[in-house]
Amino acid sequence: MTNLPDFIVTMADESHVEYAQTVCKEMESSAKARGTGIAKRNPEYVALKMKEGKAVIALHPDGKWAGFCYIETWGHGKYVANSGLIVSPELRKSGLARQIKQKVFELSRTKYPDAKIFGLTTALAVMKINSGLGYKPVTYSELTDDEAFWKGCQSCVNFEILQSKNRSNCLCTAMLFDPAQESTFMALPVVEQKPAKTASSLQERWVRYRQRLALQPITLPEQEEDKNKKAS
Repeated sequence: MTNLPDFIVTMADESHVEYAQTVCKEMESSAKARGTGIAKRNPEYVALKMKEGKAVIALHPDGKWAGFCYIETWGHGKYVANSGLIVSPELRKSGLARQIKQKVFELSRTKYPDAKIFGLTTALAVMKINSGLGYKPVTYSELTDDEAFWKGCQSCVNFEILQSKNRSNCLCTAMLFDPAQESTFMALPVVEQKPAKTASSLQERWVRYRQRLALQPITLPEQEEDKNKKAS
C-alpha cells in the first residue's frame, strides 16, 4: 500500500487536463462495478473543471493519477455539489478518498462561502466522509430545484425510478451542509458557569475563620475589671 502522506492532493489546473480521459474512464468503470449508476461525465467537461480551478486531483509523487473530485454550482451559486469523487481501484479503502473530499470541501467553502453544499450518493463510505465534514441527511426537497442538475441524472441507470417518484427520492441518499446553520451554532453565546462550592472550598473558609479568631487579642476577666475602674 502506498504511503498516503506522499500523495500530492491539490487544486487541479490546466496542467492536469491530460488526466481527464483517465478520470472519466474510472468513473464509468466504478459505476458499472457497483451497479448503481452515476451521471456520466465526458473528458471535455472534466477538463473544463480543471481549467476553472474547480477540481481537486491526487497524484503519486511520480505523477501517476490517484484520485479526483470536482465542484459544480447550481441555482446561481446558492448550491454547490462536490461531484465525481473517484479513486484509483488499488487505492480504495486507503483513506485517500477522505483526503480528496476534505480538500474539495475546503475549496468549495473558499470559493462559495455562503452556498449550501450537497451530494447524492449510494456509497456508505462517502456518506461517512460527508458526515464527518458536517453534512446532514436531508430529503430531496431540500436540494436545488435547478433543472440542469436533475437533467444530469438522465444517464443514471436509476433515472426511471427518480422520475416515477417525481424526484422526491431515489436509491441515492441526499446529504447537505448548510453554512447558515453552522454560523448559528457558532454564534450561540457561551454562558460562564460559576464554580459550585465544594466541600473543600467550605473547609478552607472555616479554616480562615478560625485563623482570624486566633489572631484577635484575648482579654482576661481581671483585665476587664481594671479597665472599667480607670474609665470611672
